[in-house]
Amino acid sequence: MMLPKRKKHLSSFQIIIFGFVAVILAGSLFLMLPAATIDGKSASFADSVFTATSAVCVTGLVVQDTATYWSFFGQFIILLLIQVGGMGVITVAVLLTIVSGRKIGLMQRSTLQEAIAAPHLGGIVRLTWFIMRGTFLIESIGAIVMAPVFVKDYGPKGIWYAIFHSISAFCNAGFDLMGVNQQFSSLTKYVTHPVINITVMLLIIIGGIGFLTWEDIVIKRKQFGKYRMQSKVILTVTAFLILIPTVYFYFCEFANLPAAERFWSSLFQSVTPRTAGFNTADLTTLTETGAAIVIILMLIGGSPGSTAGGMKTTTIAVLFASARAVFKSREDTCMYGRRIAPRVISTAACILLMYLILFLGGGLVISRIEALPLLDCLFETASAIGTVGLTMGITPDLSMASRTILIFLMFIGRVGGLTLIFATISGTKLQVSRFPQEKITVG
Repeated sequence: MMLPKRKKHLSSFQIIIFGFVAVILAGSLFLMLPAATIDGKSASFADSVFTATSAVCVTGLVVQDTATYWSFFGQFIILLLIQVGGMGVITVAVLLTIVSGRKIGLMQRSTLQEAIAAPHLGGIVRLTWFIMRGTFLIESIGAIVMAPVFVKDYGPKGIWYAIFHSISAFCNAGFDLMGVNQQFSSLTKYVTHPVINITVMLLIIIGGIGFLTWEDIVIKRKQFGKYRMQSKVILTVTAFLILIPTVYFYFCEFANLPAAERFWSSLFQSVTPRTAGFNTADLTTLTETGAAIVIILMLIGGSPGSTAGGMKTTTIAVLFASARAVFKSREDTCMYGRRIAPRVISTAACILLMYLILFLGGGLVISRIEALPLLDCLFETASAIGTVGLTMGITPDLSMASRTILIFLMFIGRVGGLTLIFATISGTKLQVSRFPQEKITVG
């Protein structure tokens, strides 16, 4: 008698991967419609899939200027893809399930936990509602604050500009509609405008610190000592990564600018590489040192469970804490009075290695294919895998092979390299034996 085969179920990681792929393909098809372009001609599949991937992966790299190539319908589709990608495909799907009155099963809860990097399964639906309410509230406030500025400059269309840039900034996407002034100009027109600068920077930071950090701030407010260790690490590293580059840019990169422009340019260019993609200064004027610092910021990115990409602030913090423990000959790695599990340190090292291999490998291949300076190509690959969107201006002219590399890097940067690996290798085998241990010298 043959036993019936057990029905295989998709793992949480596989559901996340397929969810992102499905949304990207659907967005590509919509962008290929004649109504999506200003001239009424269908966009090519190559341009559509690149734009859709960049939007869903909240990156901001584009091959066509958003304002002058895509119609209002096309811009709306891009904004919808940004919103879904920023909050997470699974988060949006679960919200629709809740609204429709259907129950959320254990599998859906487990998938949602992986998607938003929640520490435990309990209260996951409540946390989802908190994320949704917070997201729409913050985006609405951002749009309301920026609307008077854009309406003054662009008339009634400024309302759409305010909504678009608020969502794009909060989701750390970097798409903009400033091409009506000059193609691919981003926010350079508003380099000294305090309202636009402050609002966009706050949206980027709030979107990039992570949903669990929001919860700590909202519930525990000024009681920093009661925050989760992860929230403490995120806020500390975020402040450090804003302050130090600002000082460098102020004294080294933008020293020749007028005082106001110098201050706002330095601060904005320190915030946006992690991982928003807007810029108020011409990045092609940066020195190689300045470009290298921006690349490092892009690779680090935002924080877990946020709208941002990159290796994450916690990954870098864990690695530095581990190095400090080694330097002090301590067995345990500690932060804020808590020990870090060896498994977490191994995962952080794996993520760093994976990002460096993909970033360097992609840059080297593109440089070889396109015969372009290596630093420019590394800048683009860091921007792609960090889901940033900053560019040296070479992306629109790249060949299809190089664009495919950037698409792959953007996808990896959004869903996470480990998520892709875990989705490919379904299930884990029980380890019943261990190899003999032997010492190997490192360093």
